[in-house]
Amino acid sequence: MTEQEDTDEGITARYYETDDERVLEFESGRATAAIAQNVEGYAMLKVRPSADGDELERYYGFDMALDHAAELLGASPHDLPVPDDAEDMGM
Repeated sequence: MTEQEDTDEGITARYYETDDERVLEFESGRATAAIAQNVEGYAMLKVRPSADGDELERYYGFDMALDHAAELLGASPHDLPVPDDAEDMGM
């Protein structure tokens, strides 16, 4: 299993892969958010309040998913650290 973690501006991002999904999970002192995509990497991105939470919205583009995740965290999208292995998420 691939796993990477990065922290910036008080937000920790953890990227990992399960048997079914690629997951980018964010945690701040106030909230959590997650972006998930199928393990093949070609499906829409699902934004959730947590890695195992219910899907809130789907996006084609990584930037849009990051915007929504940042909103859930009460942060700017530019403050979200993105581990290298997660940079190619989205369609």
